[in-house]
Amino acid sequence: MEILYKSTRSDSQPVTASQAILKGLADDGGLFVPMQIPALDVSLEQLATMSYQQVAYEVMKLYLTDFTREELEACITKAYDSKFDTEVIAPLTEAGDAYYLELYHGATIAFKDMALSILPHLLTTSAKKNHVHNEIVILTATSGDTGKAALAGFADVEGTKIVVFYPKNGVSPIQEKQMVTQKGKNTHVVGIHGNFDDAQTGVKNIFGDSAFAKELDAAGFQFSSANSINIGRLVPQIVYYVYSYAMLLGQERIKNGEKINVVVPTGNFGNILAAYYAKNMGVPINKLICASNDNKVLFDFFSTGKYDRNREFILTSSPSMDILISSNLERLIYRICGDDAQKNAALMNALKEKGEYEITPEMRDKLTDFVGGYASEEECFAMIKALYDEFGYVIDTHTAVASAVYKEYRKETNDQTKTIIASTASPYKFTRSVMKAIDRKYDSMEDFALVDELSKLSNTSVPKAIEEIRTAPVLHDTICEKDEMKEVVKKFLGI
Repeated sequence: MEILYKSTRSDSQPVTASQAILKGLADDGGLFVPMQIPALDVSLEQLATMSYQQVAYEVMKLYLTDFTREELEACITKAYDSKFDTEVIAPLTEAGDAYYLELYHGATIAFKDMALSILPHLLTTSAKKNHVHNEIVILTATSGDTGKAALAGFADVEGTKIVVFYPKNGVSPIQEKQMVTQKGKNTHVVGIHGNFDDAQTGVKNIFGDSAFAKELDAAGFQFSSANSINIGRLVPQIVYYVYSYAMLLGQERIKNGEKINVVVPTGNFGNILAAYYAKNMGVPINKLICASNDNKVLFDFFSTGKYDRNREFILTSSPSMDILISSNLERLIYRICGDDAQKNAALMNALKEKGEYEITPEMRDKLTDFVGGYASEEECFAMIKALYDEFGYVIDTHTAVASAVYKEYRKETNDQTKTIIASTASPYKFTRSVMKAIDRKYDSMEDFALVDELSKLSNTSVPKAIEEIRTAPVLHDTICEKDEMKEVVKKFLGI
């Protein structure tokens, strides 16, 4: 069955998967969504016997229907290889009342690797399929992890350039060091004076500038995106939810058909949206628990039906979740308003103009699968300490948000359903916050001394991604105002 993609904001002509990946964002500013969510055509028992790469093929073939088997398998093989420090790719670790799905074993030790290891290959394959002769310029905004994962994925990939914008004071020291030391002739990194939402809005505005697009085309370039708005990022994320259920089944932790809960720490909503798609494909998921930090715009949305970004922006110890505009929520809104592009466009326009929108009671009725929760900084730090003290298991600050929300959910509901928590980053990425949570005495130590201390404490090796940046020189030092982003891009491209 062929799956085509259409925009969430108009009834424009549907496009193929490869065209949607290439474009990143629809011409009307909407996001590409599949016109239907395909059902798994392989049983869960069969999937339970497969490797990560095999499961990836079985899931992705259903969405990327204009890719041949050979093309898709080549992309998967190149993506999920020795870049990951475990053959399992995404292991499950039991600690306390939950299974932690460790999505941080890739090159940049964050969950973004799961999708951004394959996106460059999907993109270059898509370009060949569609006879694209322009050089593709990947333009992306990051709250910390996407940037490095995209840079690592696209570094020196032929026919591409990549420009990453990040909030200068809104990422962890290790996240920043990872980005500004990135090698690759085609890589550019820019710190902006502003927050992540400013960076994301700036990127969207550049994408929506049709005059600039013509100027680029004349110079032999075209834009694409590595942000979570690209369908080529969302589809690979669905894989690990299918895989984690299959793993629980294969390890006889659950019976076939037994429902599980999934808890995801999120700001942008893409990672939990992927779990929602997996559920709609046939994975027996009961509740999708959406965990927010102090920037609890999503918690408020699920509690009230009103999305309101008109609030103070709070910098937390989980910076990848410090987001007030959850771009991927649009895909869910589109679905719950009955795939009505006009209705969705009106809501998104209200968000842009007024900073808020409210969904109807009928739409809210379609959100019963979701539970919203949030955790304060104090609760997250307490969770890190409790898990370490009791089980010797160390989690990062983002995973701690999910873990603390889940603890509260269990207390309130007494729901004993087996639960997977998406563990989205290595504790080594947020060493200072993690070590301070375990014991305040560590706060006086230097960043890399803390790394060594964490290694001893957790009995784990320092990841290669961290070792590499200890002595790496800074290669990117561009900083700009949020209204200068377009000019910076032009300068990089020499136009």
